[in-house]
Amino acid sequence: MRIIVPFPPGGMTDIVARLFQPKLQEALGKPVVVENRGGASGSVGAAEAARAAPDGNTWLLAFDTEATNQTTMRLPYRLMQAFAPVSLVATGPLVLVANKDAPWKTFGEVVAAAKRAPDTISYGTTGVGALSHVSMALLQQTGGFKLTHVPYRGGGPLAQAVVAGEVPLGIGSLPSLAQQIKAGALRPLGVTTETESRHLPGVKSFAQQGFPGFEAPTWLAFLGRAGAPEPALRRMGEAMSQALSAPEVRARIEEQGVDVLAGGVERCRRFLNSEVQRWGRVIRDNNITLDG
Repeated sequence: MRIIVPFPPGGMTDIVARLFQPKLQEALGKPVVVENRGGASGSVGAAEAARAAPDGNTWLLAFDTEATNQTTMRLPYRLMQAFAPVSLVATGPLVLVANKDAPWKTFGEVVAAAKRAPDTISYGTTGVGALSHVSMALLQQTGGFKLTHVPYRGGGPLAQAVVAGEVPLGIGSLPSLAQQIKAGALRPLGVTTETESRHLPGVKSFAQQGFPGFEAPTWLAFLGRAGAPEPALRRMGEAMSQALSAPEVRARIEEQGVDVLAGGVERCRRFLNSEVQRWGRVIRDNNITLDG
């Protein structure tokens, strides 16, 4: 039995998979291996999982890019048709940061400056069409201001670019930026959770800064192949629930700057469908394509 992680080793998705994998193996009573298939914002690994036989032996740990990929890419599969939702796994904030020498102390100051001089302030993200990109597009669309987008190849390069001053602002997952925030090299200006995140106390959400209802959490979800035997899907759901409720697993996952978000099949299905529809509208409204 294999869990496909659609990103290279060492990233948050891979770390989380390897934290619950031993407990999953124990609950199922059979070997479970983590297989990294990175590339194209997670779509290479997801396509591999979608091609697998629906025999209950191949599973996918999907990241939030899976929802945005559905609109920005021409894929050989459709998320809601190719996969059977099993469980939500974890959620956490994206965080907007500024270089420590940037002139803005608050997000409100960024908005005001951008309204005075549209397109003169640049911000980095983890890539064209990533949740970091489309969430900022929605903030700009809602707030009536305009920034210049600069995409990077993942959280590590983004963090380095903002610290070095290549771009004055950047938005990415908290795990990829936490070390530089703690060191004082980056100044957090807002988070995309509904309220403040306990992982970054004292930093207000965008909803609390004049954008009521705004929310764009990063997330992980565990999926099986559509058409897999119902008993296999049900057993995996039970095993995931056991693995995620183990105190040591939960604690280690939450050390990554996210919160365990266990949820059954229907909750997972509704959430995924909502994410695909919501971000699809934002992507189309803002003409976001992989050509930049």
